[in-house]
Amino acid sequence: MQVRRVDAFGRLAPDQKARIVEALQAGGEVVGFLGDGINDVPGLRAADIGLSVAGASGVAQAAADMILLAPDLEVAAAGVAAGRRTFANILKYIRMGASSNFGNMLSMALASVALPFLPMLPMQILLNNLLCDLSEVGIPFDRVRPESVARPQAWDMAALLRFAAVMGPLSSLFDGLTFTVLLLVFGADEEVFRSAWFLESMATQILVIIVIRTRGRFWRDRPSAALAATALVALAVALAVPFTPLGPTLGFEPPPPAMLVTIAAITIAYLAAAEAIKPFAIGASAAPADTPAPHLDTTVGPSR
Repeated sequence: MQVRRVDAFGRLAPDQKARIVEALQAGGEVVGFLGDGINDVPGLRAADIGLSVAGASGVAQAAADMILLAPDLEVAAAGVAAGRRTFANILKYIRMGASSNFGNMLSMALASVALPFLPMLPMQILLNNLLCDLSEVGIPFDRVRPESVARPQAWDMAALLRFAAVMGPLSSLFDGLTFTVLLLVFGADEEVFRSAWFLESMATQILVIIVIRTRGRFWRDRPSAALAATALVALAVALAVPFTPLGPTLGFEPPPPAMLVTIAAITIAYLAAAEAIKPFAIGASAAPADTPAPHLDTTVGPSR
């Protein structure tokens, strides 16, 4: 395609500007066009994103999708970076929700078949969901790795399904281990079983956010203060509820110390497994965690 081999165009007619935009779009590019005059209107209308400035002609502003209040392309670059950060954090939330919900559904289905009693009461399930949602409130304010902002990201449903299909069953596997230990090793009754599984479920669901929020090693890429605060507050409430006067009202009975130590060990083992299997779940398209981050690339075609 000739348009890809040209670095600059000059003295173009209005229809030629639109043809260049359309040629780039035909090659699969997402094209932004910046213009301030009447002769730029065809290009503004043809582009995926038409940009104009506050001092532009009225017809150019009317044809544009976005009007820059400052005559500086750095404003557009900052907007692109903010959008990519938002998209990256949205993906974190979707990964977390899809894998967690799939794992919980699978665990509950298996438990309802294998156990002679309900593995968790309805009120306990609602409290579980409420605290999980609280722990994720800080995700929009989380840090994003530089390589996630440097390049465009595309919606990949297959990758999200793969992530949920890997991380969800992993969670259910450790839930099954918890069930086995509680019943066969400790001989837990219904109330203690529900309390112990509630604690294990909350600890794994909340703490795994810190693990899967980043493609790199979680200890090298710390979460933002907001995400850390919401996760720790939700975890503290979840761990405290069975031991408060509210616990019996919700059907909880405090587990013995040995059981709590075992639950903590299972949680640590799950987090280690999640960290180990995370690269496979995210897929080979992820950028290597320790490679230098490239500069922000907002180019969608030849410079012009």
